[in-house]
Amino acid sequence: MMGWIGETVDSIKSIKIRQLLTQAVTLGMIVTSALILWKAMMCVTGTESPVVVVLSGSMEPAFQRGDILFLRMTKDPIRTGEIVVFKIDGRDIPIVHRVIEVHERKTTGKVDVLTKGDNNDVDDIGLYADGQMWLHRHHIMGRAVGFLPYVGWVTIIMTEKPIIKYLLIGAMGLLVITSKD
Repeated sequence: MMGWIGETVDSIKSIKIRQLLTQAVTLGMIVTSALILWKAMMCVTGTESPVVVVLSGSMEPAFQRGDILFLRMTKDPIRTGEIVVFKIDGRDIPIVHRVIEVHERKTTGKVDVLTKGDNNDVDDIGLYADGQMWLHRHHIMGRAVGFLPYVGWVTIIMTEKPIIKYLLIGAMGLLVITSKD
């Protein structure tokens, strides 16, 4: 173990400025590419968050905690049975639940939506803001159009155990710094 640490320290000491700048630019390009990809996905899907992780068991058996959902938002009317991701005013974390009732106002064409988790006994009115009985179009971030099971556990673990996130970031940074390529 100490031999590996000694080699790593020697490797860091031997880094030349030009090599360090090259690695920093490469890292910057990777981060920039990821941001561009995310923005492109936002444009294609029509939602500010094209991918979300299911954080609770409220949608079991349809979705398990740790599943990744792919979202899309269109101008098509929202219908009963669709799974939507919505954000409540004043809360940061979006919620993934099924639409159980849709109320269309004929005069304005606006749609009010009531949701419920598949694994919950009651509808979501208790989750909405005080006095709010329905979700409106601006609350809905997107509709679930696909999913990857269990892949989101990486995000959940790093959120619940931040030390793991810092260790991974540190290890990746060390790998980039000590890389000779």
